Amino acid sequence: MLKAILFDVDGTMADTERDGHRVAFNLAFREAGLDWRWDVPTYGELLAVTGGKERIRHFIDTHAPALPAIDDLASWIAGLHKAKTAHYLELLRRGEIPLRPGVKRLIDEARASGMRLAITTTTTPENVTGLLRATLGDDSPDWFELIAAGDIVPAKKPAPDIYTWTLEKMGLAANEAMALEDSANGVRSACAANVPVVVTINDYTAGDDFEGAIAVHTQLGEPGNPAETVAGPAPDNGLVDLHYLAGLLER
Repeated sequence: MLKAILFDVDGTMADTERDGHRVAFNLAFREAGLDWRWDVPTYGELLAVTGGKERIRHFIDTHAPALPAIDDLASWIAGLHKAKTAHYLELLRRGEIPLRPGVKRLIDEARASGMRLAITTTTTPENVTGLLRATLGDDSPDWFELIAAGDIVPAKKPAPDIYTWTLEKMGLAANEAMALEDSANGVRSACAANVPVVVTINDYTAGDDFEGAIAVHTQLGEPGNPAETVAGPAPDNGLVDLHYLAGLLER
């Protein structure tokens, strides 16, 4: 029986990566006097690494960019990432990162029915609450029973830690929740925790391997703008809703 929906954030709730996080990283780099610039293809490659600080470190290790004199690389990266988060939150405040189709519809339906909601993401808590408040209202973070975000667990996706932690905190069995993800790493994370998962793809993840997902769609769907099904069962009306998600658990 479906008791909770667990939302990933970046790429799932909103197309934050290309026009949000990538832009914010570049603003932080420029502010720090770095000549780094992550273009769209480069950032697509870096998305194979989950976590912003981890992404910066991977870029340094693999691209060998010029660095200023640094005594503590980990602290320097953390500071750079903090600046990036500030730029990202400013983009949100300006309303430049809307929710993807169907996200608000599904959240509203879930709340009306008493369905439990949680966030399971590798992004920072500030990024999550910033997106929610900018798109759903100031009180919207309180709609989610749990916001499992950032460094709350030691190993990020594709490790299962964020899901196992969430299930434990919410007192749920894995088959009582449905995860909504957008990437191969997210699917692997949910599957490793035995949580059923539905995918909505985006430009960066369309070519990912979603083995283990119950279904893959282009979006969650809106009336007049239905979801297209890439793999798995299709919703009857083109809308990924509670009836559809509950039915997937019963298959």
